[in-house]
Amino acid sequence: MIRTFRRRLLASGAVLASLSLALTGCGGSTTTEGADGGNSSVAAGEGHLQSLKDKGSITVAIAGEAPYSYEKDGKATGATIALAKKIYGGMGIDDVNTVLVDWNSLIPGLTAGRFDAVSAGMSILPDRCANADFADPAIMYTTALMVQKGNPKGLTDLDSVKKKEDGGEDIKLAVLAGGIEAGYADSLGLKVQSVPDAQTGMDTVNNGRADAFAMTAISLNFMADQNPDSNVEVTDAFVQDIDGTPQIGAGTAVFAQGDDELREAYNEGLAKITESEQSYLDVVGEYGFTAENLPPKDLTTEELCKGAPAE
Repeated sequence: MIRTFRRRLLASGAVLASLSLALTGCGGSTTTEGADGGNSSVAAGEGHLQSLKDKGSITVAIAGEAPYSYEKDGKATGATIALAKKIYGGMGIDDVNTVLVDWNSLIPGLTAGRFDAVSAGMSILPDRCANADFADPAIMYTTALMVQKGNPKGLTDLDSVKKKEDGGEDIKLAVLAGGIEAGYADSLGLKVQSVPDAQTGMDTVNNGRADAFAMTAISLNFMADQNPDSNVEVTDAFVQDIDGTPQIGAGTAVFAQGDDELREAYNEGLAKITESEQSYLDVVGEYGFTAENLPPKDLTTEELCKGAPAE
């Protein structure tokens, strides 16, 4: 139903608004990048794809958000890692190494050449498109709130948070620093506390330091399912409305500007996966993604980067 609703939104001209947000391999290894970004150097652009094929390995950045890309037992896993392994493997690049990076450092690190690509399910937003090149849409998603069990504040979406704040209630809302929900909250004029990662967001709710944590519904549900003894639950998913415009969330891999050959090769591999519900679920289904996360075929990165649908 959500996917059908999104198609109807696109047909009627509803789009992802331009929000002023901070830029926010299963066969390889995972490292954690320090504050200085590490000392690796990646030369993107002409010849980059061939160099990756020659050495048979690629380094992608992740941000530790389950079930998109995260570490488990010291190895990177998740839906975007599965996509990366399948797509790069089809290019003859079998070794997918990962670097764990703070969300706000993903695009700056990519621009600085510290890794070859970003594989974190990052939303395609106009502000981000000005600093990096996005692949075709790979994952559609909705938003939800993680609240304490019983939902004592009666929160259902960000509009309910605003209504209660406007009514004088003190609502403590946590958002991922640099995440799209931080932009939603800013546009709505909500008071927020920023957290560096999803686990911290969950902990703030579980411990009562926040009344709600806003993030993508699939991530929040995944965390709640993985922590059944915690004092949290997740609201129904919703599509946030900003100034009368429903926000269509679509994420994908990100490449440095000018790295056209690598991006186009990635898109070719992605198209084979997204050509049908079955081929899509064969890759990402085990991580909790469903057919509703499959992007409509008429949704393009170009229109999302413009902040308006193509005419």
